[in-house]
Amino acid sequence: MNRNSNALALTMGDPAGIGPDVTLAAWRDRVALGLPAFFLIGDLQMLKARAKLVGLDIPITEATPETAASLFATALPVLPLELAKPVRPGQPDPDNGATVIEAIRLAVELTLAGHARGIVTNPIAKSVLYAAGFGFPGHTEYLAHLSGEALGKAVTPVMLLAGPHLRVAPVTIHIPLQDVPSALTTEAIIETARIMASDLASRFGLRAPRIAISGLNPHAGEDGALGKEDIEIVAPAIAALQAEGIDAFGPLPADTMFHAEARAGYDAALCMYHDQALIPAKTLGFHDSVNVTLGLPFIRTSPDHGTAFSLAGTGTARADSLVAAIKLAGTMADTEARRTSSAV
Repeated sequence: MNRNSNALALTMGDPAGIGPDVTLAAWRDRVALGLPAFFLIGDLQMLKARAKLVGLDIPITEATPETAASLFATALPVLPLELAKPVRPGQPDPDNGATVIEAIRLAVELTLAGHARGIVTNPIAKSVLYAAGFGFPGHTEYLAHLSGEALGKAVTPVMLLAGPHLRVAPVTIHIPLQDVPSALTTEAIIETARIMASDLASRFGLRAPRIAISGLNPHAGEDGALGKEDIEIVAPAIAALQAEGIDAFGPLPADTMFHAEARAGYDAALCMYHDQALIPAKTLGFHDSVNVTLGLPFIRTSPDHGTAFSLAGTGTARADSLVAAIKLAGTMADTEARRTSSAV
């Protein structure tokens, strides 16, 4: 099957959030924004009701993954997945959680089978899914689990924030700051950087990506005066990466890594913990940064924001980040396809 003829699979996310709103807005502006074709996996009637509520007169049609690309020009294609309960914008219902989870699972299945070019995920509410029996910390871990089941081996996901001015990934993610030093290992830094280098080459088209690596401590430890981790953990990882031929350098003081002149010297940055990476990413591209999961056997992007329940159904939610996520997923799919065809 020719993946280039297919559309991207877009999951509905929590239907009580702004996922439906921004999906509708993205399709409305598809021509002006030059968006690649996508189809939504979600409840058809819910989407029609949301369109009416926010005042968007948009044609919405039932589709299959095979017909979505041809329908996209004239209607928003939807692969129907019926919700258990009616949706009230801004009021999430755990009874709908199983369908939200199924949309993610189905997107992975379709993409791995070649029926979709990649996955774009609308925001979920983790607490709502936990109440529905969801057994994973979030999207990323669930996608890695599904990938591992399909491949028969463990998959290590890496969260990359990609914006117009910065690409950056953290080694440790959703753990308390006090736990970072004990969780940080030379092996974890090496594995994360390897995955970054591989995906930046295969899906971003960077033949030899330059990866700037931060230190953990202020001033990258000040030669051990402000902590030994940068000498004992971070520096050995960088040396090992360089020995493998990966263009990694550091450890760099995080407070001087992200101004324009510094960013010109690398293609992506690797930081040691969540806020060290995400504060500069969101400062430099709050509305148009994209959450990309590297290390998966398929392309996955997501808007870099939450469900915003207070905005759902009001017609005021901005679609910028979802638009950026759709565009980037399409570009990554094109890059990967070119690389695959040239290798044949």
